[in-house]
Amino acid sequence: MAWRSSGSSNRELVENLWRHGLITNPLAKAAFLKVDRAHYAPTMPYDDSPQPIGHDATISAPHMHAEAVENLLPFLLPKIEEGTQSAEGVCDVIGQVGRPRRVLDIGSGSGYLTHVFAELVGETGVVVGLEHIPALKELGERNMSKSADGRRLLETGRVRFRVGDGRKGWAEPSPAEDMPGVGGPAGAHAHAKHEEGGWDAIHVGAAAAELHEELVRQLRSPGRMFIPVDEGNGWEQYIWKVDKDEHGGIRKERLYGVRYVPLTDAPRSRWA
Repeated sequence: MAWRSSGSSNRELVENLWRHGLITNPLAKAAFLKVDRAHYAPTMPYDDSPQPIGHDATISAPHMHAEAVENLLPFLLPKIEEGTQSAEGVCDVIGQVGRPRRVLDIGSGSGYLTHVFAELVGETGVVVGLEHIPALKELGERNMSKSADGRRLLETGRVRFRVGDGRKGWAEPSPAEDMPGVGGPAGAHAHAKHEEGGWDAIHVGAAAAELHEELVRQLRSPGRMFIPVDEGNGWEQYIWKVDKDEHGGIRKERLYGVRYVPLTDAPRSRWA
């Protein structure tokens, strides 16, 4: 149904994704409606297809963004109740009660999905968009600055774009007095609960050569990663869902075949 989900406006695109069962959760739908894809896709923003954004990178098709959000949603929404906590269309929100959400978006590219995640994690959540190409990091910031909501997220530090090797995850100390440090090994010592290490959710927007163990190490308990992995033959790629339970146990599940650009080193300068 993906190829039938294109629209002439952001609302029509999202409604088509909803009607075709690619978005099934009302909270996810509301987040997609709040983020205008025209701020992030250079051409045909409401077409349900991937598009180039420069530097051999793409913005993924909307139906793949919907798949990522739907899979990660129990680890994105704030956990506010002990035991089973349900939300609209989510049977169980998973995490530690009261712990602010931390989300890492590796290969953030245009910044579109980074913004959608930020609409779901609540006022205390932090989403980091990580790029290995400085120009793409700057592109994400520029795109998000096109809306008042996006500018507010950047100004408050609830969304941060950074440059780094996504295969190694990310960690940073507090960048300002009112902004928490984030990332690094799960369970790392911190002075305050809102600075606890690790990530509730890790999204990887490019095909990895393997399930990088450092990313698994940085998952919180509980936490989830959504990552495309190349099978090693150059042709087959599959989405893997990697869950870490509250005791640190790991469960890996191969979901379906996809086609992504590779998660690689930054291009070397011709002057290097």
